Amino acid sequence: MNNMKNYLIPKISLAVIILLVVVTTSVNAQMKNKPRYLVKDLYIADPSAHVFDGKIYVYPSHDIESGIPENDNGDHFDMRDYHVFSMESIDGAVTDHGVALDVKNIPWAGRQLWAPDAALKNGTYYLYFPVKDKTDIFRIGVATSKKPEGPFKPENNPIMGSYSIDPAVFKDIDGKYYMYFGGIWGGQLQRYRNGKAIECGVQPAAGEVSLCPQVALMSDDMLQFDGKAKDVVIQDKEGHQLKTGDEDRRFFEASWMHKYKGKYYFSYSTGNTHKLCYAIGDNPYGPFTYQGVILTPVVGWTSHHSIVEFKGKWYLFYHDSKPSGGKTWLRSVKVVELEYNADGTIKTIEGKE
Repeated sequence: MNNMKNYLIPKISLAVIILLVVVTTSVNAQMKNKPRYLVKDLYIADPSAHVFDGKIYVYPSHDIESGIPENDNGDHFDMRDYHVFSMESIDGAVTDHGVALDVKNIPWAGRQLWAPDAALKNGTYYLYFPVKDKTDIFRIGVATSKKPEGPFKPENNPIMGSYSIDPAVFKDIDGKYYMYFGGIWGGQLQRYRNGKAIECGVQPAAGEVSLCPQVALMSDDMLQFDGKAKDVVIQDKEGHQLKTGDEDRRFFEASWMHKYKGKYYFSYSTGNTHKLCYAIGDNPYGPFTYQGVILTPVVGWTSHHSIVEFKGKWYLFYHDSKPSGGKTWLRSVKVVELEYNADGTIKTIEGKE
């Protein structure tokens, strides 16, 4: 009998070890794609992430409460400056490099520094930003620095021919840079047609084709557009351009472009239906064919994102309003791993995680 007990002990121990391994593996699998907040001491949103000098640099907007009741024009956002953040690993310490640009130092600016983006060319870093001018019209400006964290020195005037919000600058493999931009409602895109302001700034009717985000080739010096901005057409799989009433799929704001296995992925927010979606095309100008949802609705009104590859993995940076108790004007930036299916489609992420 004693021999039987001695025989059973290692068997039981082995079973316990196997069970622990299975449980640990299961827990790790569940935690693998848990999002992480970047900072807790500032409310930041609209994160544009880039890899510079082997680190991730994040360029977000900075949420400050204005005291104005919330409205569709975004007057409740009092966004006076930008901070730049960096991280050497996706789960490592996050460094706040302080104020990189303040609205008071932009000669032509009035108020509200909304979602920015950044780019690097020939040793100079460019910070692109939308801000309302002194007549309360959104324009897109540019500021430069020799360091990715700034501080950035703004140009004396906005980019000629720019309007609306949410600049996102994409560098293609041929060295050309493209800016994607635009946003309706408070972003004022509905005030323009073919790049020109119209008298009555309203959206097209529900059955008409939706307003398009815009794309412009950047000049060699990265300070202007090289020609007129063009419509970025998003279509369904039958080749029909999405309609204004198709609010689950049509463009609202938050353009982003990345490339994966030779294809161009244009991603964006649907705004009032609170989704991040994407469409795929064969060149930077499109057209882009709608594919699906990247991120389901978050806590808060909507989200704004960027997608970046770092050390062989892809990541989605976005924001929600959980830490502020759901206040849509006080948001916090998160990051989570982004995964692809074998056919190149993106696996949907649950926004309320």
